[in-house]
Amino acid sequence: MTDLVPADDDDRALLSDKIRNALTDEIAHGALPAGTQLDEQQLADRFGASRTPVREALRQLAVSGLVEMRPRRGVVVTRMTPERIMDMFEAMAEIEAMCVRLAAHRMTPLERSHLLRLHHQSERLVLAGDVDGYDAFNREFHETLYNATHNSFLAEQAIATRTRLNAFRRTQLRQGNRIQHSRDEHDGVMAAIAEGDGELAARRMRAHMLNAASALDQYIADHGGSGQ
Repeated sequence: MTDLVPADDDDRALLSDKIRNALTDEIAHGALPAGTQLDEQQLADRFGASRTPVREALRQLAVSGLVEMRPRRGVVVTRMTPERIMDMFEAMAEIEAMCVRLAAHRMTPLERSHLLRLHHQSERLVLAGDVDGYDAFNREFHETLYNATHNSFLAEQAIATRTRLNAFRRTQLRQGNRIQHSRDEHDGVMAAIAEGDGELAARRMRAHMLNAASALDQYIADHGGSGQ
């Protein structure tokens, strides 16, 4: 007999992701400026959902720092300046560079094979222009590198910092041909790893992250957002 509960859980998770992604784009665009109050019931009505996936989406946005929970005011869109976002990307670039430097020397053949498989599979997402699909792949690709450092503390810190930037890392993929450029940059990182050159892999990963920051900055400018 098929157990329907996990399927329901999966459906709720997919719906909360859809709501989170839509709100992320609107905050980045400036359609939801800083100080805007987000009402759970209004969002549930808008997305044709119960309040449970809405609440989960708002929780994820709070973890990313896009909204905050305020006493008596509920959920409010946070003010994030372009300078603050760029500072976060700069810090993430250094963490990612450190991770890939270690991973280039420490990853197992099985981990390398998994990373290559992910990289190859991402080509179809690029060709389809699937931002959400590529975003999901991108998280797994980078987290595989974190784990390949075989330094659990570093991996935890990388994931925690990345979680703060998840929304912005997704949004920058919408800028121009950024998905293709992102994959090309991954290709360069993978080539350096294949050569066992941790320093080159680190430089390429740092450039990859700073390019993502530039793409986000341009996206916000093009769409009239306030850099939140």
